[in-house]
Amino acid sequence: MPIAQDRILYEDDHLLAVNKLSGELTVRGKGKVQKLPLLDFLKQDYPGIKAIHRIDYETSGVVVFAKNSNVEQKILSNKFEQWRKTYITLLMGRLERNQGAIRKKLPARGRGVVDAETLYQVQDMFANSTLAECVITTGRHHQIRLHFAGIGHPLALDSEYGHGKFNQIFRQELGYSKFFLHASKISFPHPITGETVTIEAPMPKPFAACIKKLRSL
Repeated sequence: MPIAQDRILYEDDHLLAVNKLSGELTVRGKGKVQKLPLLDFLKQDYPGIKAIHRIDYETSGVVVFAKNSNVEQKILSNKFEQWRKTYITLLMGRLERNQGAIRKKLPARGRGVVDAETLYQVQDMFANSTLAECVITTGRHHQIRLHFAGIGHPLALDSEYGHGKFNQIFRQELGYSKFFLHASKISFPHPITGETVTIEAPMPKPFAACIKKLRSL
């Protein structure tokens, strides 16, 4: 069965961008999988497709794939230079500043601890939570989750880095169990033409419904 057309966000002869769902693997990990990861699923229709980056299991939004190894190598050799990734997330508490930058070294695969930067801008505030847009120019493991936890505003419902008591109350009052982190937009130079490509993914319905509930309280 081919992937639903409404999940394909961008396609040309070289690239494919798909709207990944929360609770969906981008690629296979070490353990057993209950359903096919996105890459394996796409290979049924795009045999030569390559995953050039990934987002976490619980994170939704834009994921870009190369249609062949030549395109993959062009992107990797440029080390994702000028790639700009925008996320939307829901945080515990009310941020004191409407915008800012979090700069803190984080582990990078095979490279020890390296610099990482998360820029943020508040989109809305609620009784005890904040809707924020974040831009990252680096792609460290769990970067956004770790950076906000480090300033005392972890993602709401983040069981790994979050605040247990806050998460329990949030679940009871709003009825959600997974954190909200959505890769809403990616902008980058096309590896073949050099033209800027901007790809956006709509906010998932559960995330939009949660924001609507918070605004009504």
